[in-house]
This record gives sequence, structure tokens and C-alpha cells, in this order.
Amino acid sequence: MSDAKSGHFDVEKSSGYGTLDDAHEANLLERLSDDVPRSKFAKLWAIVEFLDKYGVEARGIERVTPNQRTQSSPLAPFWMWLAANMTISTFAIGCLGNSIFYLGLKDAALTIIFFNLLCTLPVAYFSTWGAKLGLRQLTLSRFSFGYFTSQFPIILNCIACIGWSVVNSIVGAQTLRAVSTSHQIPTAAAIVVIAIGTILVSFMGYRVVHLYEQYAWVPVAIIFIIYLGQIARFTKSDFGGSGTVEAGDVISFGATVAGFALGWTSLAADYTVRMPEEMPSVKIFFWTYLGLNVPLILVETLGAAAMSTFNQKTTWADAYAENSVGGLLGAGLAGPMGGFGSFLLVIMALSIIANNIPNMYSLALTFQNIHPYAQAIPRIFIVIVGSAVYIILAIVGASHFEEWLETLLNILAYWLAIFSTILIEEHLIFRHGKWSNYNPDDFSNWRKLPLGVASFVALTCGVAGAVLGMAQTWYIGVIGGMIGDPEFGGDIGFELAFAFSAIVYPPLRWIEKKYWGY
Repeated sequence: MSDAKSGHFDVEKSSGYGTLDDAHEANLLERLSDDVPRSKFAKLWAIVEFLDKYGVEARGIERVTPNQRTQSSPLAPFWMWLAANMTISTFAIGCLGNSIFYLGLKDAALTIIFFNLLCTLPVAYFSTWGAKLGLRQLTLSRFSFGYFTSQFPIILNCIACIGWSVVNSIVGAQTLRAVSTSHQIPTAAAIVVIAIGTILVSFMGYRVVHLYEQYAWVPVAIIFIIYLGQIARFTKSDFGGSGTVEAGDVISFGATVAGFALGWTSLAADYTVRMPEEMPSVKIFFWTYLGLNVPLILVETLGAAAMSTFNQKTTWADAYAENSVGGLLGAGLAGPMGGFGSFLLVIMALSIIANNIPNMYSLALTFQNIHPYAQAIPRIFIVIVGSAVYIILAIVGASHFEEWLETLLNILAYWLAIFSTILIEEHLIFRHGKWSNYNPDDFSNWRKLPLGVASFVALTCGVAGAVLGMAQTWYIGVIGGMIGDPEFGGDIGFELAFAFSAIVYPPLRWIEKKYWGY
């Protein structure tokens, strides 16, 4: 009896599975002996097997073994994150410095630079993990959180992926509506247009995602340069103020910037799992870090600069009030440049697709970590369902863009600070920074993973720190209220979340490992 018939199929030893171009992944995945009940969804897998022949990725969170790696360029993470952040969502973050926190251009720019350089470090670091272990980011979290406690970051990341897609679609729709003042596209239609573009690429999978992102940034970067030329003479380079009130605003805006940058930590390894195991980590780290910071710093600063033009261009302020970020972009492009400017604005609106693609692609991978039954659902169908959900939410929430954006960013900063802290401490302290101290094939065996008590308590303490330090419109923490304006406070929730979890996790994990063994 062959291994396949007996149910013990070894993908690594299978001839013809060394590369992706000469194998049908769907057929091989169905024959894996990994206790995933794919037969329960046999009809769905039949569709996947057909689509697999045309280049649609069938693989979900199953490990990519070293002999299946085909992505040899160390520049791949650079193009990936350059395109994903060279979008109007990034521009919108910079706009919040003035619209929500009333910062001057210089204050906003310095805050943008500092918090991005700091908060992209864990994203670049986690990107190196995908190449070393061949596992997706939330799957990797099981080696720190344990099988059961990892459900918390898994659920939170599903919410984050949907939430980001909602916010991105709204800002893209606003931009499409700003193309014309007389014949505006309905918001719902604009959101659907953006969603269709996102689905097409994320549906295809890893290779097409990377291919799209490699080139998607080029026209957007050119248009941003044109936009800079249009607004440069109207910008006002100043500091917003001074004293404790200003400090509170800077810290709160910093938390917002941090939330956007840290948002990629829960997805980072998803996009390096097909890179060679022997690829130097320093190369992956460097190109990821550069690919993140070039667009984040430059485009967010451009957004902050655009908000400083309102004193000289009151009509731009009106455009922003009517169509938010889309109106502001339209004022600088479609206003002075006519039809050509409107064309550029359409391209800018569609740039949102590059930002939404990682969210939808990683949503499917994150969802599969919930349970073997979730893993048994083919990735492509999760993408479709997730897209339908965020389309509905975006249409409903289109009129609350800024409030949703600020709240989402800060909450992301809170939990991702905890997530990053626990993963890094586990790797450096308890696994001594050595990949040989991981057995990647144990990712689905809860008995060979941490028990999860230490991570749960550290997570809980981190949340307590976030609550104490947060400063939201709907709640101001005890410590957060002591910073800046007493009425609004200063948000240090993500800093306290990091500190509390960082202190609690090591001693509890030491006890857990001593008695549990893993």
C-alpha cells in the first residue's frame, strides 16, 4: 500500500513538489495526514483543485518546507511593504496630526519619523521568522502563546484585518467621489469597486500578491510627487504649540502612528514563508524595514503638510470638510489640473487595493488558525466571505471615517504591543534566539506547545496597562488623564501595555516551562 493510500503522505518526500510550478498543491494538501478534516469540504476542495491549475494558491497555514521555497530575491519584502504603504490610507494617518490632535507640521513630522522608526522594528524582525520556519505569523504565535491562548490574538487579528479593510475602503470611496463634484459615484458603488480589485489579487494568493505589490507603488509615488508640487507653496511649517497640552497631543498622535506601523506585525511572516531558509536574516530585516519606513514617513508627512495649507487655501479646507481625505487630494489634483488631475485621483483611489490585499490575504490565514475545521475551509472562500463582510461594514460606516480610524489605530497599538512583546521575549529568552529550538511541525500539537497560562496572564496585565494609559474620546485612563490637557489626556496605552506584559511574562513563563515542559 502506498503512503498516500494509507493516509500517511509526506509532502517533503513527495517527488514533484519541490517547486510550485510543477505541482498541484490542492491535491497534495488533501492527502496530508495532519488531522485537518478537508473531506468535510470536499466540494469546495474540488473547486480549489480546478483553480490550482491556473495559478490560484491552494495552501493555507500548512508549513512551507525548505524544498518548496521559490522566492529567491531579498528585495521581495521591500516591494511588498513599499506598495502596501504607498497609499492614501498612509496619507490619511498624517492628516490626523492636525485634524484630531491640532499639531503643527513640524511637530507632526517629528512624531511621524520617531514612532515609525521605532514601531516598524518588530515588523522587520518577524519577517525574518517566516523564512526560517516556513509558518505564517499567527501560526508562529502558538509557540509563544500556546494553542489555546493564541485564540485571543487570532480573533483580534481577524477583527483588525476586517477593520482595516473597512477604513481603507471608506477613504478610497471618498477619493473616488472627489473626482467629480457634479456626477459623484455613490459611496456604496465606490466601495464595491475597490473590493473587487482587492479580491482578484488576494484570491490568487502569495505569488500574485507579491507580483502586484512589486509594481503597484510606481504610479502612486509619481502622483504623490506631483501632489507635493501642487501644495508645497501653500504649506505652513510651524510648531503647533508648547507645554503639557502639546506633549499630550504629540503622545496621542504618536500612538496613532504606532498603531498603523505595528499593524503589520501580525501579518509580517505571511509574506516571507516562501523565501529560502538560508537567506540571511539581516537582508530580510533591512529590506523590510526600509520598505516600510520610506512610504510611511514620506507619505504621512505629506498628509500632515497638506493639512497645513488651509490658511492660504480655504477652498481646500471646504473640500476636506466635504469629502475628508479624498476631498483634500482632489483639491490639489483635480482642482488645478482639470481632467488629468481627475484621472490621477482615480489612480490614487485605487491605490487602496495595495493596502487592502495584505489584510484580506492574511485574514484567511489567520482564520484558519482558529480550529482544524477552519483550516479545512479553503483559503479562497474565506477571502470571499471576509470581503463581503467588510463591504457591508464600510457602506454602513462611511460617514464615521475619522472616528473609526483613530479608535481602530489606537486599539491596534495596544494589543499589538503585547503581541510583539510576548513573541520577542519567548524567542530571545526561552528559545535563546535559536531556530533549532523550534520544531515547526509541532504547530498543531497543543501538547508540545506552551500551556498558555503565562501568555494569558501577561496579555491580561498588558490590557490593564492599556486601559490605565489610554486616552480615547469614549474613555480616558487614570494615567492617560494625567498627561496633557486634563479634558483629553495623552494616550500612553501602548507604552504601558508593552511595559506591563514585558515585566509579567518572563517569570511566569519560566514557571510554566519548568512544570509543563514546553
